[in-house]
Order: sequence, then structure tokens, then C-alpha cells
Amino acid sequence: MSSSGPAVKVADLRVVRGRREVLHGLTFEVARGSVTGLLGPSGGGKTTLMRALVGVQAKVTGSVEVLGVVAGAAQLRRRIGYVTQAPAVYTDLTVRENLRYFATVVGAPRGDVERVLAVVDLAGSAQTRVDQLSGGQRSRVSLATALLGSPELLVLDEPTVGLDPVLRRDLWATFHRLADAGSTFLVSSHVMDEATRCDRLLLVRDGELVADDTEAGLLATTGSSDVEQAFLAIVEGGAGPGARP
Repeated sequence: MSSSGPAVKVADLRVVRGRREVLHGLTFEVARGSVTGLLGPSGGGKTTLMRALVGVQAKVTGSVEVLGVVAGAAQLRRRIGYVTQAPAVYTDLTVRENLRYFATVVGAPRGDVERVLAVVDLAGSAQTRVDQLSGGQRSRVSLATALLGSPELLVLDEPTVGLDPVLRRDLWATFHRLADAGSTFLVSSHVMDEATRCDRLLLVRDGELVADDTEAGLLATTGSSDVEQAFLAIVEGGAGPGARP
């Protein structure tokens, strides 16, 4: 499998739910070793898009390639880390027990458990049952499971929701450090100020990809002072080069 080319390559991606099309012909690429932000209001299609990329979304048409192969292929299972909005861990196990279990599932080395505990700042809570943790701590346990085995692509759905500002800052720094070492991150958020932490931005609204650009490019194209204003300018008819009407 080649390590060249984009980490994600999508062409004319469409998803139908019931009788309604919820993603409308999305086309974009995500560069390897980058931190790409998937931004937009809740209900705009971000989660559906991420599910399509990791191969768990039904009724997908178009072309979706991840790490050079078709999304959902069995060979991708240990190469992708995926964090859903709802914590996906066992609440009746401790933090460390969860991580040991998932490390076995993905074939990660035993010592990786301590590494990811440190990354998400949960070493002091390793012996605590998950059902006794706060919501933000549970989210961090889910993130830790996704980091096990150092996957090549991490697809993170709202990973910083409910976290305090210091931990949010530290996690974004970790994302960039891992990206510098070769990992690729696609991180969704409905908080526009997180755009400043991303190498590139995909702005999604009502199932449409309305912009695919850097923060600087979006601001220059729209003449805006921040990404939230740029987003409003685009959806209200001010789209320019680098944005999709």
C-alpha cells in the first residue's frame, strides 16, 4: 500500500437516509500529516461524513478512498482511530481496563496504555471506573482508545466538547505533534474558534461542502476578520475562490 497521495480522497460523495439525501456530492482531499478541521453547525452532516470515511455509514455513493484503499476495507481497521461524539467505552471497567482491552483488539503494545493515559491526562484516574468519571473525562477515555497503536488516520468527532481550555489547548498541541510525526487528523467541531488550530478547513452546512481552504485563504477571500464571519459571508452569498457556492 502506497504512503504517497492524500490520506483521504472523496469524489461526489452522497448519502441517503430514508428518502432524503443528507450529503450532496462532496468532493475534497485531506493531506497526509495534516490537521484538518471539519467545521459547521450541528446537524449539518459532519458526523455522517465521518461515518462514511470510516466505512460504517449505509447508502453511500460516490468514491471514498482512505489511505489509498476503499473506505471500510478490512485492512483499514487497525490504521484508523475513530472517536464518536458519545463515549464508546465500557462503563463498568476502569480506565486502564478499557485501554488494555482495546489495546488487545488493535494489537497495540502493552506499554501503549501508559503512553495514551499521559497524552489525555488521565494517568491519575487510571484505576477509576468509567461510570464514576465526569463527561469530559469519559470523552478523554474514548480519545485514548483511538490513539492506541498510533493509527495513521484519526477521525475525531467533537473530541474537545466539555473539556476545559487548558486541556483543549494541550490536546490540539498533541494532535499537531503527532501530525508532525506522520499521523493525519480530521477533527470536527461546531466551535468556529477551533479553526485557528487547523492546517486546513472544510466548512459544511446542510450537507454541502461550502468551503475548502486554509484559515488565511478564507479570511482573504471573504474579507472577514475571523472564520465565523467568513462562514456567514459564504452561506449568505459571499463565496469566492476556494469556496464552493
